[in-house]
Amino acid sequence: MTKPRTEAEHLARMIPPSVAATGVGRRSFLRGAGMVGAGLAVPGLLAACGSDDASSDSTATSDSGAEAGGQEISFGLNEGDGSGPAYDRRAVAVEAYEAATGNTIALNAVDHNTFQEQFNNYVQSNPDDVFTWFAGYRMQQFARDGLFADLSDIFPSDQMSEGFKAASTGDDGKQYFIPEQNYPWAVYYRKSLWDENGWTPPETLDELKALGAEMQSAGIVPMAFSDKDGWPAMGTFDILNMRINGYDFHMALMAHDEAWDSDQVKAVFAEWAELLPLMQPDPLGRTWQEAATAFQQQETGMYYFGQFAITDTPAIFDEVDDYALFPFPEIDAAIGKGAIDAPIDGYCMAANPTNEAGALDFLAWLGSADNGTAQADGGFPQLWANADADTSQLTEVQLAGSELISSAESIAQFLDRDTDSGFASTVVIPSLQNFLQNPADVDSILSDMEAQAKTIFG
Repeated sequence: MTKPRTEAEHLARMIPPSVAATGVGRRSFLRGAGMVGAGLAVPGLLAACGSDDASSDSTATSDSGAEAGGQEISFGLNEGDGSGPAYDRRAVAVEAYEAATGNTIALNAVDHNTFQEQFNNYVQSNPDDVFTWFAGYRMQQFARDGLFADLSDIFPSDQMSEGFKAASTGDDGKQYFIPEQNYPWAVYYRKSLWDENGWTPPETLDELKALGAEMQSAGIVPMAFSDKDGWPAMGTFDILNMRINGYDFHMALMAHDEAWDSDQVKAVFAEWAELLPLMQPDPLGRTWQEAATAFQQQETGMYYFGQFAITDTPAIFDEVDDYALFPFPEIDAAIGKGAIDAPIDGYCMAANPTNEAGALDFLAWLGSADNGTAQADGGFPQLWANADADTSQLTEVQLAGSELISSAESIAQFLDRDTDSGFASTVVIPSLQNFLQNPADVDSILSDMEAQAKTIFG
């Protein structure tokens, strides 16, 4: 590859194919490149994903209409156009809101990984009025820094559970997040395969290990597993930690009130090392979609993962009625299996939005039952946060997921949402990958994690 001749050319090469495929307009990209020259590299790239060209793929329908606040409402979305249902259902929501209100949404759609990686700089410079984000610590840390707007006046308390409200609340007791939907992490399996072999969901880890041995005897890898993406292994750590040490310890560890090199954490990795022979080998060379495909093709018997994989990847999971779930089994009877990961997705508003009135109106609608019903009617039923949203179109596995969430004793958001985002990306991801390659080196891995945690958390 030749050396880029200009800064704009260099930036163009940085845009992932998934973003480039959405049709970045030349004028908007160059506008973003100019921002980089002014020291705003990351927000410039995010802005480049919209377009003022006539051929733009933006879902903004027109420049006419009675926009709230007198101008269009900008909306930053962490899914690229063409990425699948996660994008498509938000497009349905935008269209429904525009039709209901006459207001105009300017959609700035960015592929998920790019949005995540660039968010810190994006939100500190020139963010969109409204943007997708996550509940819990990932929201609280930015609200604490004054980067998110107070949404208490529009928070739909009467339609949201106390759990959703708590996850949307900052350190000061105000709400900075509007929940839309969530999904559980659980062990998924194909009913047809299990019925054929007479397998039943295990209640304890010992039963899981025995089941895994049966699957291996049948020529099936027991558990689909991947970590090329960096984050999937966090889910395995979360559930083992909550099963072995309990939810309270897990959350204390996320806040670094407990040490990463403690005996309790070492016990988690010791159990994980015993489970590795039941998991797909070489996980660092496999994406979660590739693991999901192996599971769908019955090359593996189980898949511990988030339910979004089944609901948002129809190209893989095209026989959704054949899937069922069970909570990860019990390890310690005194702790049980009442804790789960069930991340909440939703929306925040910039601290100083260009169109505050419009942003508040749009956010109030996104948190309403009308949003959930519109998406469900558009073919995208989800586990909605708003209790009044339509659930009649939920699939059997989604209903099972809803029951799992409602029966859970404790709900975590997911490791990289419950702890400092920098610590998760720069310390946890490489450390877990190091463990998967060198499980015998856990003591040195955890000592290094603890040293870095002391630096980051103080």
